[in-house]
Amino acid sequence: MGAHTRHTGRLPAAFLTPGSSSFLDFLSEHQPELLPGKRQLPVKGAIELPHGTTILALAFDGGVILAGDRRATMGNVIAQRDVEKVFPADEYSAVGIAGTAGLAVEMVKLFQLELEHFEKVEGATLSLEGKANRLATMIRGNLGMAMQGLAVVPLFAGYDVDRGTGRIFSYDVAGGRSEEYGYASTGSGSGFARGALKKLYRPGLDADQASILAIQALYDAADDDSATGGPDLGRRIFPIISVITDEGYRRVSEEETARIAEDVQRRRLAQPDGPRAELL
Repeated sequence: MGAHTRHTGRLPAAFLTPGSSSFLDFLSEHQPELLPGKRQLPVKGAIELPHGTTILALAFDGGVILAGDRRATMGNVIAQRDVEKVFPADEYSAVGIAGTAGLAVEMVKLFQLELEHFEKVEGATLSLEGKANRLATMIRGNLGMAMQGLAVVPLFAGYDVDRGTGRIFSYDVAGGRSEEYGYASTGSGSGFARGALKKLYRPGLDADQASILAIQALYDAADDDSATGGPDLGRRIFPIISVITDEGYRRVSEEETARIAEDVQRRRLAQPDGPRAELL
């Protein structure tokens, strides 16, 4: 009898009661233990887990690009060579992850659910500014984990349909949000990638030029940061590049990314340190 009442096939009342349009709030109220930041750690002290490394974003004329290398490290060991670090958040935005890989992927999936839940409940899409704020709240909820070394530091980029332009948002481990203009990077190789972007970026790039610049910057990051993986021509592993415009999110095909990477590699044989910025 007890088993019959427990398994009636009906949804619990919580699922049928009108409430917040935030899936994160719903989960926090009814099953907070499922939130990434609420998990109990099995051991005390530092935990060594696979970490994602370098992510970058840059705006171009008509949209924004979000790109990432494919390497995950665990201490001084390469844990995975073909990890995915760039994900669509919804039709007009994407998230790139750096930090603890498993926790970051789980946070991205929860963020995707958050945006989908809002759209279904409200019947409208959350603004890009609102999406950036929701992601900041999720990162802030992971602060306890971050203080124990399990940090997640994403980049968020999307096409703002209200403003008609691509926008980029960066975060710190406490959920602090900053809007970046032109370009941004995060992860262990971000300083080197940002240096390349700073010298080569210019307003008015088109999507193809921005994709080439993204590969150039990731190549420079891999050249100086052991945790960043550059284009691997032997294994046919190439960075992930996503393009977001008024037509929505699009992942650049592996064939096109390979072509760009091979061209960059060929040019680097003649100029190992990469192209020079133009002198004024």
